[in-house]
Order: sequence, then structure tokens, then C-alpha cells
Amino acid sequence: MKHKIIIAGLIITSLFTSCQEDYLDAPAQSTLDESVIFSTAGLAEGAVDGIKVPFAETNSYRGRFLPFYGLNTDIEWYNNSQTAGDAADLCVYDAKPINSQMNTTNNAWAMMYSGIERANICIRGLRLYGDPRPGTDLGYLLGEALTLRAIYYADLIKAWGDVPARFEPINSETIYLPKSSRDVVYKQIIKDLGEAATLVPWPNETAATNSVERINKAFVKGFRARLAMAASGFQQYPDGIHRSTDPELSVAAMYRLALDESRSVINSGKAHLEPSFETFWKKYNQEVTTAGGESLWELPFADGRGRMLFSFAVRHTTNDQFHANGANRGGTAGPLPFVFYDYDQQDTRRDVTCVPYKYGTAVNNIAKQELGALNTWYFGKYRYEWMTRFVTSTNDDGVNKIYMRYAEVLLIAAEAANELEGPAAAAPYLKEVRKRAFAPAAQTVKVENYVNGLTSKTAMFNALVEENKYEFTGEMERKQALIRWNLLKTKLDQAKQKMASLAAHTGEYATVPETLYYKFKSDNVSLDIYGLNRGETTNPGPDYTSVDWTWTGEAADTKINSLYKPGVNPDNRQFWPIWQVFIDGSNGQLVNDYGYSK
Repeated sequence: MKHKIIIAGLIITSLFTSCQEDYLDAPAQSTLDESVIFSTAGLAEGAVDGIKVPFAETNSYRGRFLPFYGLNTDIEWYNNSQTAGDAADLCVYDAKPINSQMNTTNNAWAMMYSGIERANICIRGLRLYGDPRPGTDLGYLLGEALTLRAIYYADLIKAWGDVPARFEPINSETIYLPKSSRDVVYKQIIKDLGEAATLVPWPNETAATNSVERINKAFVKGFRARLAMAASGFQQYPDGIHRSTDPELSVAAMYRLALDESRSVINSGKAHLEPSFETFWKKYNQEVTTAGGESLWELPFADGRGRMLFSFAVRHTTNDQFHANGANRGGTAGPLPFVFYDYDQQDTRRDVTCVPYKYGTAVNNIAKQELGALNTWYFGKYRYEWMTRFVTSTNDDGVNKIYMRYAEVLLIAAEAANELEGPAAAAPYLKEVRKRAFAPAAQTVKVENYVNGLTSKTAMFNALVEENKYEFTGEMERKQALIRWNLLKTKLDQAKQKMASLAAHTGEYATVPETLYYKFKSDNVSLDIYGLNRGETTNPGPDYTSVDWTWTGEAADTKINSLYKPGVNPDNRQFWPIWQVFIDGSNGQLVNDYGYSK
């Protein structure tokens, strides 16, 4: 049964009652003695559960951060990027501090700091009163609290760069703080995760770690590896784009840490790839939360909270046989149009990830699939039709957000091993990911020969950049990866050129068919489509209907150019601005860098 993001009882409600109206949204001191709460495992668990509450608040992760952060890369975009407005501005690298989607006192920035303050109170209380040792319930709760705080800080840095660093509960002298270097934050949370890894068990070693909605050692180590790569990567600082100059965050130090941590997870045998890519995503939509498989940790939403399908699923025009979540649900974002054609035709990830149809208006509550357009695709990883629970909420679907999965651990290991030890050391990890992607009959060519041919560091690195694309399209992890590789604008410009070539059916897309043919399968709901694969140009017969599969004219140019706003350099807009309401409420401590203005 899904773990609900709720506060457990009136005691915990009292502990986290808000008393601040400023951007920190700071909880007050508990009316119940913390020495009682944090020395009692049951009460302490309720307090640590309270750290998760801000994830699901209306304008936090649920309704603002997850629906918008990470869009408009070289593989994913907001499907209405060409439509001027504050929603599009968040994606096309032109967000303003007064953005109406974000400039509210209860927005993601405030909710993240609310979560951090909750974590700070728990961490202080557990250390003072709980004797949190490895192998104890209170030790586990400290590890969980440290990890949850690291998640909030990691996402703050990802979205805003340098942010205030607050690792103790607020007092009268620390209500207002200026920004700290993200290097300071990275070092602290990487250290915290090192401690957490000694406190939390591996998946399925305890009742708490039986579910991916609770923190486990495989996730902590994998997450630590991810942060090590990000901390040592390229990123925009106020003085330009470069790697950190802090020797503790050097490539040598951080890649070694990432490799050690990812290998620890791999060698533990406590996580593994689902044998089938499609089966993994079906289980995700079916809300299977058993730990020890591919999903390492999921941001947990109650059944009536969270908008992963609401935002990203294959579009459903109306309520139908699959859901009652409301009209035009899903489809706010999707793969860039060329991504489907960049996959190897034999790659089983392609048809799971890239969907060219939506569900039309239901008749007698039954909706059929309808072909969309060449310039509008949907993420097939998120599907109401794969759920086992019928969603009736009109605002939320309750499906969790996968925060990290084992495939990323393998690709981090490959990247770090390539840098430190060479391509031969990276090869086994890349092969494991690709073996799942291709049928056994194709693996000699597509896995063994392909990977064995990557004999230089550069060739292996470039292959890993592409493999991340094929594995993670639709998961909104690409933006941070492109930034740390110093490839953001390069890859966005390449994507624009690819879309122009696809629209013109020239260059690498010259063999993409310009006509699709379709008929309904025996269920009279699902489409049988011919013409999506290169070379499928012969009319398959009179029982198929033909449609043009083209994208031309001024409308094509406008949408292609909207990947990022014309005149804006994405490398100078790697982060969102701090929203004006938080600037105004900071007592003069917060300012925006990077040339942002109202």
C-alpha cells in the first residue's frame, strides 16, 4: 500500500506548525518536548515523515517544480513552447522573477526550505536525544532525514544555482541569510549522504526498506554518486561557466567517489534492471513500489496528490475507459520530434518512450487512439491505460515520481570509469544497459560489437551521452547532464538543426516516410500504424487510411525556434531566477545573478 505524505498525528502537526510569513516558511518550536519525540522511535518516525509533506503541496513539486523543471533539452520539450506566456517562459530559458506560475509565497522555493527546516529540526533532535546508531530505528531515521534534506538542497541547486545554506534550525539571528556558494552546499550534502549510507540498510533488509517510498542504502549511494558528478561538472557561476575551483570537488576526487559508490551498489546485488524496459514502465504505472529492483527511490504521492500522468502521460482528450482525471490530461510535454527516428529501429526503448498518438473524445465512455502530428509526440513512459487504479480526481493522479533508478547508476559507473580507467573499464556497465534494450538475436551487433568498438575515451564519452538520451527521455534528467557536460547550447542548437532537417525530410531524416497509414486493431481502440519506420513507403492495402506526416512552413520554423527563446543564450540561463516575492521578503539579503531582471 502506498505510503501517504501526511503528518502523523497532532503531535507532529504541532512540531511543524508554521510561524513565519517570509520566504523560509519556518516551522515553530514544538509544543511537545523534542526530547520525548526524538527519543521515541514511533514519534520520531512521524516527525521524519513530516519532512516529506512539502513535496506534495499545491505549488511545490506536485504542481510547479516537476511539471516545468528540466524541459526543453535536446530530447524533451514543453509542447506549447511556441505559445507566449509564463508557462512557456519557464521552459524556453526566459523566466522572469515575476513569473506568474512561480512568484507566490507558497511556491517550490519556499516549500523546499520548509522541508529543509523540518529536516534540520529532526536531525538536531535525533542527534541530541535519540542515540541514532547503525542498526537501530533511530539511526535509520537520522539517515532518512539527512537524505531527504540532501534531496531538497540538490533540487534547489539544480534549479537556482547558489542558494542560502541552512543546516541548523532557524533562530532569530538566522531568519535572513544571503546566498552561499553551491560548492559549500554540495560538500555538506555529499558528506551527509556518506553518513546516511552507514545508517540506512540495503533494500529489503528491514521493513522500512521494503518500499521504494522509503530511503535505502542503494539509493543513498547512487544519489551520492549523482551529486559527485554534478558538483565536479561544468555549470554557470556568477563569473561564467566552468568547473568548481574547490579542490575537494575536483574531477579526480568526485569521479573517484562516484565510481566507488556506484560500484558499491552494483556489486551489492541489491538492485537490478527489470529484464524488460516496457515491463518496468508498466509496473511503475501500476504503482508497484517493492524495493530491490530498478527504481531506487520514488517521491511518494498519495492517491489524490501528484501530477506525473496529469502532466506527462499520453494525452487523453476526455474522461474515458482509462481514467476520470478530466479533459486534456497528459501531453503537456513530449519528446522532440526527431528523437523517435534517432533510436535504432531494433531498440525496444523507442516505442515505449515515444508515442505519436493521443486518445480522442470518448463516445459512450470509450476513446480511441488518434494520430497526432509530426511535431507533437507524447511520453509513453506515463500511461493511464497501464494503471490498475482508476483515477477519479480531477486535479491529481497520485502516481509517484521516480527520483533515481538503477540504469543511472550503471551509466554513472561507465562515465566515471571511462574518465579514470579508460573505455575498457566502462564497457561492462554500458553493455548491461544496452543488453536490456535489444533482443538477444541483435546483441552481438548492437551490444558486443558496438561497445567493443568504442576504443577511445572520447568515443566512449560520446556514446554515453547518446545512451543517456535513449534511456532517460521523458524523465527530465537531461538538462542537468547537459549542463555538467558543458553541452547545453551545443546540443540545443543541434536539436534545432535536426528538427529543421526532419521538417524538410533532408539529411539524416531524408528516408523518414512522409505518409503514415493506419487502421484499428481488433480491439477497435488501438491503432495499427505503418510508415513510422524508415523505408515503410509502400501502401499496405485498402484497409488502411493514409495521412500526411509532414511539418512545413512558418509554423514549423516558429516551433523549432521556440526550443529556446530567440535572442537568449541558454548557457547564460542555466538556472531560474529567484522569484521576486522571495527577493522582496529577504530583508535585502537575496539578489539575482546572471543578468536577470523583472
